Formats: sequence, C-alpha cells, structure tokens
Amino acid sequence: MEFDRRALVAILVCVAVSAATAVAAANGSRFDELFQSSWASDHMIYDGELLKLKLDNFSGAGFSSKSRYLYGKATAEIKLVGGDSAGTVTAFYMSSEGANHDEFDFEFLGNTTGEPYLVQTNIYVNGTGNREQRNDLWFDPTADFHTYGILWNPRQVVFLVDETPIRVFQNKEDKGISFPGYQKMGVYSSLWNADDWATQGGRVKTNWSHAPFVVSYRDLKIDGCEVAVNASDEDELRRCSGSEWGKEGRYWWKAPEMEELTVHQSHQLIWVREKHLIYDYCFDATRFPSAPPECVR
Repeated sequence: MEFDRRALVAILVCVAVSAATAVAAANGSRFDELFQSSWASDHMIYDGELLKLKLDNFSGAGFSSKSRYLYGKATAEIKLVGGDSAGTVTAFYMSSEGANHDEFDFEFLGNTTGEPYLVQTNIYVNGTGNREQRNDLWFDPTADFHTYGILWNPRQVVFLVDETPIRVFQNKEDKGISFPGYQKMGVYSSLWNADDWATQGGRVKTNWSHAPFVVSYRDLKIDGCEVAVNASDEDELRRCSGSEWGKEGRYWWKAPEMEELTVHQSHQLIWVREKHLIYDYCFDATRFPSAPPECVR
C-alpha cells in the first residue's frame, strides 16, 4: 500500500498541536490545582505561565494553597518588584491557623533604587515569633527569577535560596525548646504595603507614583504530606511522621540524609552568614538581654 506523506504530516501536526495544548493546559492549571486567591483577586494577573500580583494605592493581593500539609517542601520561582520598591513587602511563607500558630516566613523588603533587597526570615512556634534574621543577597532578585524554598521535616526547618541554605532551625525538643511539628500548614504568598516598618525602619515611605508594583511567580511547587480533610489531627500526624512512605509516595524529606545539612550545605550556610547576614535576633542584646534558649549553642 502506497504511503501517503501528506496524511502522515497532517497526523503529526495534529498530534503536535494536541500535545502542545495539553502542556499549555497543564502549565496554566497548575496554579489553580494547588492554590487559590485569598484576597484581591482583581490584583492577580495571569500572563502565560506566569502569575503576577500587583500593588497599588488601593490594594495588594495574596494567594494560599487549597490543602494543608504536615512536613514537606514548598518552593516558588519569584522575580521581585524592580526599581524603587521602598515600602513594599513580598511574602512567601507557610503557616497554620489560630492564635498559637506555627509559621515560617520569607519577607522580601523593598528598597530605594540601587539599594539591595533585604530578605527577612522569621519562625513562629506556638504563636511566638520574634526570631527575625535579615540577609542581603548575592544577586539582583529583580533581574530574573530565583527559587525560594522552605524544607520542613521532624528534625529541622531550612530556608533555601536557589537551594543554598540561608537559615536552619533545628529540633531541640530534647532540651525543652518547642519545635513546629504538630500543626498542619498552608502555603501562602502576598504583596502588600508595609511602609510603616519595611524600609529603613519605616523612614522611607512607598512612592505611589511608581505604582503599580508587580511581583512575578512561576513554577510553584508543594511536595508534602497532604492532610486529609476528614481525618483527625492525631491520625494525620501519625501518618505523616511515622514512616518514609505514604499515600503520596516516598517522603524523601524525612529520609535520614535530610535530618541535617550535608557538609557542602554546612559550608554554604557558613558562607552566607559570614558574607550576607545583616541581623540576627540571637545577638540582639537590646531586645534579648538573655539569649533565647534556641540560640544557645
């Protein structure tokens, strides 16, 4: 039988178009599969594979995960507000609910043109925070996308920038220090005005003539132990912390090699602290005349 080349080309074109459509649909629906608007959906912009939040003098915007998790890793590729971003804060964080909540924060503090962004991290345990650290970065976070991640397992919480650890909070419950390991958490992000404190302690205010301020996201991921809605917290805690395997597959974040930093990661953390740490609450004798217990080495 004679082979019809034109028919083959038509079939291949149809397959290619269908595949491209499927990929585009998957990319476009990924955000909607994991996240939803939490406020000001009219200030959220979908631009191809990108999600953008905008801040003007009417409102900022935010989104949250549809599910809650016990342990895992949340990451986002973010391109921060460029130009004069003084007064603005972009937050990417995990949090439980209620007055005694646990929370892990990335807060990116905008600045005047030409000045470096500062990245503030904070950790709340049972409703108590005041554990701020601030770093500058070794790149311009407004020029391109960079990956920011939070790894959480029963032994440690690790803040990561392009997979380089910039902060570690270890489990020291054996020393009587509380650790965030018993409350399910959602994943959140937002862009908002905080010119009462964000830039130089609130001395530099937001310049609204530069609005709208826009932050861009892509490749948002959550790889964690998803809590079943109808199950008890005790059952879910047991399931998510009891083994390296669960209904989602292997809980790689709980493997023994994830219980502490590797030698390479430890060297990276030392470098970050030596070259880029601006402030550490552990050494703030004005706020804490006696060092907080988790700071004692």
